[in-house]
Amino acid sequence: MPASDGTVLTIGHSTHAMDAFVELLQRHDVTAVADVRAAPYSRFNPQFNREPLAGSLVARGIAYVFLGSELGGRSDDPSCYENGRISYARLRGTPSFGNGLDRVAQGAASHRIALMCAEKEPLECHRGLLVAPALEARGVSVAHIGPEGGLERHADAMCRLIAMHGMEDAIESQRLFPRSHAERIAEAVNRQAHRFAHRNETPADDSTPPGRRNGELPT
Repeated sequence: MPASDGTVLTIGHSTHAMDAFVELLQRHDVTAVADVRAAPYSRFNPQFNREPLAGSLVARGIAYVFLGSELGGRSDDPSCYENGRISYARLRGTPSFGNGLDRVAQGAASHRIALMCAEKEPLECHRGLLVAPALEARGVSVAHIGPEGGLERHADAMCRLIAMHGMEDAIESQRLFPRSHAERIAEAVNRQAHRFAHRNETPADDSTPPGRRNGELPT
């Protein structure tokens, strides 16, 4: 995938050492990291706290910008929650979120951008369930950098999500009224968001559901 094709990448810092994390970015020609954590700090991986992370990246020639206020998986607005859980649909409709998407789309014209959050698995993180779909709806291609450096197109990640929820074509064709591919993606994303979206009572690092901290436990 060429560095000039306008594709926006995503990555989870997980438990990587900084050198290993930077190597993943450099392997895919990333020139700017957009931090989409609402709370850009980690008790378990302090190398990814906002200030040291920015310093480490800039020292290696990679720009850093914080977009957690615009594209984070949390909100201070109570209207963005349903029964204590963040609603991705409501969050996606806020002006701030739209402004964040604008900044990413504009930046992609001159930088190879990687959106960074905590979780190594994009299907367990708002960057894959919320931000990436919103960008693709605007015509911006998205791909996810895996923990070993592989690249997965967002469309392929959505096919993987459909399979995880038992909605493959062969199974769907047996229904009396089969759903479209887009309808199945929407349902699978909603199911996944119900599992992993931030809850107000969860005092964890950004986008981390109960029982896990920044990808440090098996996912």
